[in-house]
Amino acid sequence: MTITPDIRIQAEDFSIEAEVKKLTEDHFDIGAVVTFSGLCRDEGGTLNALELEHYPAMAETEIRRIAETAIKRWSLQGITAIHRYGKIAPGENIVLVIAASPHRQAAFDGANFLMDFLKTRAPFWKKEHGKDGTIGNWVDAKDADDDALKRWE
Repeated sequence: MTITPDIRIQAEDFSIEAEVKKLTEDHFDIGAVVTFSGLCRDEGGTLNALELEHYPAMAETEIRRIAETAIKRWSLQGITAIHRYGKIAPGENIVLVIAASPHRQAAFDGANFLMDFLKTRAPFWKKEHGKDGTIGNWVDAKDADDDALKRWE
């Protein structure tokens, strides 16, 4: 059976519970599900919103490629990646990664792998909007994210 990743880039919020159910229903060989949800931080109370932009076709293609690699590498039974765009307020969901497999370590590794690639290789750009009305510059990538990616080489 070919496993097809569920990749979505959307402005709308998502339900973690509904997404786990969608991925796992009627799959009786799944013994482990790992979820990661990334939320918008308030940056010490200074952030009004984080604005995320992307190249639609490019972002989805790259995330799908990475997810397909994870499926093969860890024999995953399912994988979901949802990434939001637009203005997102502190406390709201930004990203969801779900990896399902017969065993826990494969699910953990698949989710970590996909998330590390999302942070460094998926074409998304972030701009901070402050509570004081200022609009910041585009947020630079962090060296720690690049360092985390190196463990998968």
